[in-house]
Amino acid sequence: MSSEARLEYLRSIATANVIDSPSPYKSQKHQIKKKVNRRNKAARQLISDEQKRINGLLEASVSEENTQETCKRLVPKVTYFNINAPPSMKPPKKYCDITGLNGPYTSPTNNIRYHNSEIYQLIVKPMAPGTDQEYLKLRGANFVLK
Repeated sequence: MSSEARLEYLRSIATANVIDSPSPYKSQKHQIKKKVNRRNKAARQLISDEQKRINGLLEASVSEENTQETCKRLVPKVTYFNINAPPSMKPPKKYCDITGLNGPYTSPTNNIRYHNSEIYQLIVKPMAPGTDQEYLKLRGANFVLK
């Protein structure tokens, strides 16, 4: 069987499988799409909006004597890292300052996060006063007394 005959056969099957009328087994209320109010936009919408924003800025800055081809060359590539998106609504994850594992507990004396009671008893509780500031500095939560 040649490739053209095979393609023609697949096209004939595809046209025969198309159903124009709605299914009689489903009620009409399930076939109507509901309008969904989303709080956040999808990634494709964010990327296309950012592309439109960048094109608008470039068109405003480019003088009228430049052609469209010059403007198209100036457009930077939009990726997931350079789009303007709202901040995440999820709480930030907390990690242990000593081990890097999940850190659900915080020391009441020096605000160091730790993974379990063994780490607290062996490392955090007998920690020297200057050492705790070094661990907090790594996380970016240190404070300097003036």
